[in-house]
Amino acid sequence: MNFGADAASAARPLMRHCRLKRVPGGAASVVAVMLTLATPPVIAQKDAAAYPARVVTLINPFAPGSSTDMVARVVAQKLTEAWGKSVVVESRPGASGNIGLTAVARAPADGHMLGMMIVSHATNAALQGAKSGIDLIKDFAPISQVVSQPYIIVVNPSLPVRSIKELVALAKARPGAITYGSSGTGGVLHLAGELLAVQTRIQMTHIPYKGASPALSDVAGGHIAMLFLTRMTAQPFMNAGRVRALAVTAPERIQGLDLPTVQESGLTGPYDVSGWYGISAAAGTPSAIVERLNQDVNRVLKLPDVRERMLAEGTLPVGGTPAQFGELVRAEVEKWRRIIQQAAIR
Repeated sequence: MNFGADAASAARPLMRHCRLKRVPGGAASVVAVMLTLATPPVIAQKDAAAYPARVVTLINPFAPGSSTDMVARVVAQKLTEAWGKSVVVESRPGASGNIGLTAVARAPADGHMLGMMIVSHATNAALQGAKSGIDLIKDFAPISQVVSQPYIIVVNPSLPVRSIKELVALAKARPGAITYGSSGTGGVLHLAGELLAVQTRIQMTHIPYKGASPALSDVAGGHIAMLFLTRMTAQPFMNAGRVRALAVTAPERIQGLDLPTVQESGLTGPYDVSGWYGISAAAGTPSAIVERLNQDVNRVLKLPDVRERMLAEGTLPVGGTPAQFGELVRAEVEKWRRIIQQAAIR
């Protein structure tokens, strides 16, 4: 693969055959100014054609072996093959993903350090505000969304509900009695429950854990009633009959699973809780490099083996423009900020 051919041809100097001739009055200076103004795009195109000039680091701001890490490594491998320059995935976990993204924000704005940005960063920004130390809008140049990832609502099989409608009815009959776990306060798995409670006007009790795996074990063991989690994590427990799946949190059903969406269960307002992963660079990265990265990432996501791998892991390849990814991040921060305020979460 050679994704750089188009960019290289686009970078041919526009002034190769230009000659400055004598013209009456001050017209010569006007021509000179016009030619000077034409130069920066050419330089930018040359920079994009020469990119990357060295090894590119793609920061995974979570633990090695996480789903974020898997997605990052698939993309990095294909970009390495296309560019002939190494793209190395480096895990820098901590502070709910903020440590890794802070390194990206403070890196030189030349596209040689990139970072995986996910929905948890938006919930962190909504919950912590300026205390998070980074601004997802001002500190980053969005490259592209990579995948979306729906969540599944699972309950202990002994809970007498088989649909969201029955869950809501039970919660209204027993306010606060239904417990649900999450991987931590303020995370997307916590806020998914708060959004459901706000929209259905029910009360549930949130139990935070240090990760989704121990929470899932407690749902299976009957210590808590319910949990929101990814298909990849839930599937083995579903297959073994240790948990019962009720619904999908995204607007569309998951391929290969006979599960309705929460929205199909009769909620009066829209319910959409989808995980998403994208790639960003430091703010100020030249637009030509951003566009080059965007085009190449989108080409990777269309490769049949990449799509097959992503779908097998429970994620859906998306892609899109930098502007679309930037708008997604902005909208997600605002959505979760509203939910946090309505639920009075600290």
